[in-house]
Amino acid sequence: MSETPPDSLIPYDEIVQEALRAVVGRVLGQVEASGGTLPGNHHFYITFKTGAAGVDIPADLKERFPDEMTIVLQNKFSDLVVGEDGFGIRLSFNQVPASLQIPFSAITAFVDPAVDFGLQFQAMDDGEQESHDQAENDGSEADGVSRIRSSDDGSNVVTVDFGKKE
Repeated sequence: MSETPPDSLIPYDEIVQEALRAVVGRVLGQVEASGGTLPGNHHFYITFKTGAAGVDIPADLKERFPDEMTIVLQNKFSDLVVGEDGFGIRLSFNQVPASLQIPFSAITAFVDPAVDFGLQFQAMDDGEQESHDQAENDGSEADGVSRIRSSDDGSNVVTVDFGKKE
């Protein structure tokens, strides 16, 4: 009996990542369908790779966050439009409105601190995730983001990390 499992011809890791990203799309789609109103105390932290294919953000944000940034959907956002492959939203950064287009494939983390729920994804470009400053868009506190990093505290964080075979 071999200790090393055989290489799979089915890309399970990609299938699971895609399915979990669909959870984000479904949640954002429900918010869009409700007229852009978040129910109860729900609010979201969405972290994404700024250099990923399909990401469209203002140049000044790309310069400030060349690898990854976290946006907060809580009180001050508008024009949420959710599509099959991603979403668009309008947020303010230091009182300056900005439109962002973010494909689901660029998302690396999704957290709803109101219910202690989070999803963490592998970066689609297989790059290493580095720590980063929060974007601090207007109208939100920065509490709870670190909860996505660990599920040791009993929170409902789902981390899917399929190691690459060498």
